[in-house]
Amino acid sequence: MDVAIEESWKDHLAFEFIKPYFQDLTRFISQEYGAYTCYPPRKEIFNAFKHCRFEDVKVVLIGQDPYHGVGQANGLCFSVKEDIAHPPSLKNIFKEIESDMGIPYPESGNLMRWADQGVLLLNATLTVRAHRAGSHQNKGWETFTDAVIKLISKEKENIVFLLWGGYAKKKVKLIDTAKHHILASGHPSPLSANKGHWFGNKHFSKTNSLLVQAGLQPVLW
Repeated sequence: MDVAIEESWKDHLAFEFIKPYFQDLTRFISQEYGAYTCYPPRKEIFNAFKHCRFEDVKVVLIGQDPYHGVGQANGLCFSVKEDIAHPPSLKNIFKEIESDMGIPYPESGNLMRWADQGVLLLNATLTVRAHRAGSHQNKGWETFTDAVIKLISKEKENIVFLLWGGYAKKKVKLIDTAKHHILASGHPSPLSANKGHWFGNKHFSKTNSLLVQAGLQPVLW
């Protein structure tokens, strides 16, 4: 596995890449991509880091697993490639933005425009076998992405962490809540959203308000 990660992250995570768990993970990923169709494409596994330098991070959105359908995953949580139909969770995210911010529902589900503004779109597991949800969980990715969250918590301040759903909320234990902001709600998936746990959370306007208070540019959602 080619750890094609942006230089500013390499400075902080180099020690992680030489740990035994990461070596085991690298072997597993190489075998999986060699034997099966996996997503995202190899060159896009670390896209979340490529498009959001360490020094630029101001918001962290934590997902769980990449999409496992054909052509969907692009290495950013909740994001899909251009001209790909929007999955249900992404539809509900855009509906909440429309309601919260008055921004029209977008044509593109590619969230690279968020990443380029300092939003780290981090899945806990960065790869998946095609049509096999969760197939690369508990192979080492979570250890790596937990280390990323802890690094951001330790080295930065005034980061807005968006924790949507039970899985993401568990990551709060990795975050120093005395110097960062936590916005938690239900997951945008229909199962949660339709029970009233997602719509109306106003996380997008709240995020921007917190960023402005910290003297940072708001995100153009």
